[in-house]
Amino acid sequence: MGLNVKIIAAHLVVPYRLQGKGGKNDANDAAAVCEATSRPNMRFVPAKTTFQQGILCVHRLREGLKEERTAGINRVRGMLTEFGLVAAKSPDKLREKLTEMLEDASNDLSGLARLVIQEAYDHWKDIEERIHWCDERISAHVKDDAQAKAAKALVGVGPVTASAVVATVGDFHQFKNGAQFGAWLGLTPSQNSSGGKNSLSGITKRGDMYLRTLLIQGAKAAVMTAHKRDDPISKWLNQLREKSGWQKAAVAMANKNARILWAMMTKGCRFDPLHVSVKPTGLATAMA
Repeated sequence: MGLNVKIIAAHLVVPYRLQGKGGKNDANDAAAVCEATSRPNMRFVPAKTTFQQGILCVHRLREGLKEERTAGINRVRGMLTEFGLVAAKSPDKLREKLTEMLEDASNDLSGLARLVIQEAYDHWKDIEERIHWCDERISAHVKDDAQAKAAKALVGVGPVTASAVVATVGDFHQFKNGAQFGAWLGLTPSQNSSGGKNSLSGITKRGDMYLRTLLIQGAKAAVMTAHKRDDPISKWLNQLREKSGWQKAAVAMANKNARILWAMMTKGCRFDPLHVSVKPTGLATAMA
């Protein structure tokens, strides 16, 4: 019909419903959408391509399979515990001991219990194969996509995170700067400031939870291995860890990676671990 179609996040429309939470209906929602659309600073959601949606389907399947794998491991461990057979918490240790437990005729496992546990173990191995299939699809995406390949070069960003970032965001130019991208991911402190007094608390945790989790998990690995590197970011990370603890350092590293990703994707440059950012001097010169 020649209309310019735009998508608005639902939580940005709710404040414009004059009737409040108790007046939700189609007519009031439509009026709120029209009011929200007319706001000059309203943020819209860019539509994803079918290819992006396909890659994200792989990520969603992989996350679901990981949950099933954890449930399957706990199921096997629980059944063994019923017969007094306990293994170490590591899945690899359990896998090593499981065959020995099933073949040991001197333990208290009954014949039926052995068959059930073997069936549960086969299901566990089948899930592992499906997760491996998802990893192959993600690796192929990173290999074929220039943006994902560039994102993988960052410390704390692996193939899964690089693929998820590119597939979720798409066009990084929708954000004005790296700070806005970090805020969109929920990696910035929440504020409750009034009367000229700034009060900061924990991160907002807004935006895509899956993407934020991947960035923080990768940042944790970067924090734990920072002492093995001598680049400026690792030195800063070591100092921050000693000052504020490894958890805050991991979140700060995730936020820094988000800003670096925005700069790389919008400017088309590659990651340089020895790069030292310089604050712009235009404003200071103008004031002088």
